[in-house]
Amino acid sequence: MTTEITPPTAADTAAPAGSPKGPRAPRALAWQRRRHSVARFWQQYRTHRSGLIGLAALVAFALIALTAPLTVGSDVQSVTNAPGGPMERPSGEFWLGTDQFGRDLFGLVLWGSRISLMVGLLAAVLSVAIGALIGITAGHFRGWYATVIMRVTDWFLVMPTLVFAIALATVMSRSLGTIILAIGVTTWPTTARLVRAQTLAVESRPYIERAKALGGGHGHIMSRHVLPNVMPLVLAQTTLGISSAILAEATLAFLGLGDPTVTSWGGLLQDAREAGAVSSGHWWYLVPPGLGIAAVALSFTLCGRAVESVLNPKLGVAS
Repeated sequence: MTTEITPPTAADTAAPAGSPKGPRAPRALAWQRRRHSVARFWQQYRTHRSGLIGLAALVAFALIALTAPLTVGSDVQSVTNAPGGPMERPSGEFWLGTDQFGRDLFGLVLWGSRISLMVGLLAAVLSVAIGALIGITAGHFRGWYATVIMRVTDWFLVMPTLVFAIALATVMSRSLGTIILAIGVTTWPTTARLVRAQTLAVESRPYIERAKALGGGHGHIMSRHVLPNVMPLVLAQTTLGISSAILAEATLAFLGLGDPTVTSWGGLLQDAREAGAVSSGHWWYLVPPGLGIAAVALSFTLCGRAVESVLNPKLGVAS
């Protein structure tokens, strides 16, 4: 599925004219190749208009989240010092109206972006890390270990992810760490199966046999030969998984399983439901956080599809 990464040949390792010589030459050459790879990746990524749109949107959301302490401050969450009245409609003073406590919804939406983005990113990284570890080891060792671990993976695949995450979030303390753990440990099976399939393909190549014949151990084979070949797949899965993690966090918070002491987009939707915003027609309480969740999830999906298309040109042409 991904581009093959093979060990360098003698011609590849030959230092070009003007390149550094001595003990540091191989390291300098490796960094030079990494820079060329990044430049080549960006050149191909720029041909995907949808990917550029998603990336621009993500940069905007990241700036909003990082500058929220400067633009709105943590006082925006205060219930006792609310600047407005309950459920005020959008106006020049309150651009998105107020909530049931009189807090400025515009500031709450900006502040909530920090938690939603952080939880989505960390949960996706945890999920992909677990899936990559299980996939690589199952594809490398095979035998009884692979049989057992893949049966466990199949069990997680048939288990409804949301139900399992709700169960974990219910029995554990209500905190951001619990939400991240609940999402991460329930969404890794897809990554594990994809990485295992790629590992099996990589280990069937001749240079793996040569590495084993030269005395390469299990750790050397997996870290120096298998991992570099599956990293493009892992990267694509991470970008695609962040959007799913953000939606899962919003779902758990909407169900009242999030941390009540922090403000997130899912938590705002939960507060709106409890305040009766749906039945009373207070649309300004529901629409902004809902649009934020949808926009961030769509942006990560567009970036993920573009990354996947660049790393695997067989998927399609630039869009």
